[in-house]
Amino acid sequence: MVEAAAELAHAGSADPVRGSAWITGQLRQAILAGRYAPGEKLPAERQFAAAFAASRATIRTALSRLETEQLVMRRPGAGTFVHVAAGGGNDEVAELTSPLELIEVRLGLEPNMVRLAVLNATGRDIERLASAIERMEAAGGDSESFTLWDEEFHQLIAAATRNPLMVWIYRKINDVRTHSQWNAMKSKVLTPQRIAEYNEQHLALYEAIRTRDIEAAVAIVTNHLHAARRQLMGANLAQAAQPQ
Repeated sequence: MVEAAAELAHAGSADPVRGSAWITGQLRQAILAGRYAPGEKLPAERQFAAAFAASRATIRTALSRLETEQLVMRRPGAGTFVHVAAGGGNDEVAELTSPLELIEVRLGLEPNMVRLAVLNATGRDIERLASAIERMEAAGGDSESFTLWDEEFHQLIAAATRNPLMVWIYRKINDVRTHSQWNAMKSKVLTPQRIAEYNEQHLALYEAIRTRDIEAAVAIVTNHLHAARRQLMGANLAQAAQPQ
């Protein structure tokens, strides 16, 4: 984390005036580009102050601006964390989008997303993905916990593309997954057996990214999403067949 801050400061070393607005811009760009993962704790104010050669008051002002933008969340006594739902909004679109429509969008996006992740992921990205895999598996058959870590796993893949627009788009996708239509379908689709199957697929996808196997990564995520689409269609048909 400190290394990332130092890189940012070095990138702007030609600018002798390091005001809070400039530092806010550097940190905003880093978050949107995925250099700091959703939920990740940022370096302490004193570390940022040293990296940017600025006062702690200036750093505090920059972090306050990011908090206003809902890119970070400050927890007293714990530190400052990247906001998992950073870049939210468009609630109306999220509410109107059905789970099946969401899967169709993901099918159009994620094969190319994992291709970029295989090409651009750093060692730090691989470590983050491994940690998310462990947490998904630790969730067992609990659909709520699994959903949270599943969202983070795919968001981390977006971050590994090193493409800020991809990171932003995937935040929108995860935002849809927090709304009522998906929540209503979740208990019907995410059975303990299915969660175990998804964990196996996620592990295979992680291994493909780790070993830089583009063809395998694309095939795994495509098959994963087609399977999820079939399961959603089956759940919709079962729901429609129930007597009113």
